[in-house]
Amino acid sequence: MESMLTKLAPAAIRLGTRRRMSSLGGEVDSLIEDKAYVNGAWINAASSKCFDVTNPMNSKVITSVPDMNAEDVSLAVDAAQDAFQTWRGTTAKYRSDLLRKWFNLCVANHEGLAKLLTAEQGKPLAESRGELVYGSSYIEWFSEECRRIYGEVAQSPVSSKEMLFIRQPIGVVGMITPWNFPNAMITRKVAAALAAGCTCVVKPAEDTPLSALALGALAEEAGIPPGVVNVVTSSRAHTAEVGQVLCQSQKVAGISFTGSTNVGKILYRQSADTIKRLGLELGGNAPFIVFESANLDLAVQGCMASKFRNAGQTCVSTNRVFVQESIKEEFITKLKAAMDNLVLGDGLTEGVSQGPIINKSQFDKVCGMVSDARSQGAELVVGGEAHPQAGDLFYKPTILTNVTENMSLYKEEVFGPVVSIKTFQTEEEALALANDSRVGLASYFYSENISQCFRVAKKIETGMVGINEGAISAAEAAFGGIKESGLGREGSSHGLDEYTNIKYMCFGNL
Repeated sequence: MESMLTKLAPAAIRLGTRRRMSSLGGEVDSLIEDKAYVNGAWINAASSKCFDVTNPMNSKVITSVPDMNAEDVSLAVDAAQDAFQTWRGTTAKYRSDLLRKWFNLCVANHEGLAKLLTAEQGKPLAESRGELVYGSSYIEWFSEECRRIYGEVAQSPVSSKEMLFIRQPIGVVGMITPWNFPNAMITRKVAAALAAGCTCVVKPAEDTPLSALALGALAEEAGIPPGVVNVVTSSRAHTAEVGQVLCQSQKVAGISFTGSTNVGKILYRQSADTIKRLGLELGGNAPFIVFESANLDLAVQGCMASKFRNAGQTCVSTNRVFVQESIKEEFITKLKAAMDNLVLGDGLTEGVSQGPIINKSQFDKVCGMVSDARSQGAELVVGGEAHPQAGDLFYKPTILTNVTENMSLYKEEVFGPVVSIKTFQTEEEALALANDSRVGLASYFYSENISQCFRVAKKIETGMVGINEGAISAAEAAFGGIKESGLGREGSSHGLDEYTNIKYMCFGNL
């Protein structure tokens, strides 16, 4: 089987000379790739054009990678489609063993991958290490779930028939991933797809392609055959056309996307003509409710975990904090004290707990949202401004109170280190406020009243709920939202559902 797979030659694509960088340290430099990975080859774009990957901490160029367009991505789709014809027939044990080898290599290169992630994304090294553990756990999880893709035997209504259901891979999957978790958002998609017997074309965010390419290199080293995993890189200028190719190609059976709701809607529309399988993990506007029965120390701890991780740049970040009126002042005092311990700076420096905003566009958005809120009457408790002493893209941890429903930071994700607080009087009011949103990804609430915990958890309109807990993600968890926060689930045993079709086989005249 392996010999058959390795015969898939990288025809009609241009081999590039692989160049290693030597500026971030040996364990990182050995992981940096400056070519795209298609059909088992490291290649340039057809145009030979590249774009720079910069460190958001200091805007220094780390390296340049190919700026691929629709033509380049079509070749990657062809390679994935060719590889699928053989990969789909491999045994679950064979795929499981390769995923385990990939996992082992990720673990062996843990520190280098973490430092590379910090260099291109900006988050503190401690968080990058955490993401690497989290990301690798998906490869491990699906290497095990791979061998548990079961079918069913149904009871036939007549004695002359037998009814069987089997699960089969859907085919080539186009994957478009975000910059905020450049390792984990890829591993939880690719590992599930490979476990199911699918092949994939991954398009990482233009801000953070190096972690994706490093994963491709380790997949190659693990022995995953050519064309099964393909990583294409493109600048913002070509991102739309690349997405369109993946959505409209008849050779692509499914799309898995993590990103904004607006972009998700575009991909949804573009996939309509070919009726693709869609997995969409889109934007959120997570409510964080603190009831008067809550343990406030735990609530503050949970708020810090869910709000300030990655400088607030996560899809499940707390966005709207609702505090019962009777405990407002005490909660704010405790939260401000905890925020005073945040240290802004270079993520590779020991003790730093908050890095920069990813890019100038996102930085300006955060600044504008805070300015808009203050102009409409929001009161500033702390922060509320840039922190140029740390760097051009740093924003001070911020608390705003008296936030109202008409403010942009209430209606939309801030994706920055900004806490906006609104008070409520009753449980019914808190739920009405929390559910007054067209998105529903994650939510959090704190209460020591067990009856209230069950009531609120059932009534809150999100796909995931943290109850007295601010960190809810795990490979074993079914990650995903409702409403305009997307379709499908990633992780858990349900993470394979997006990559398999159920085939019904009826044996008659027995």
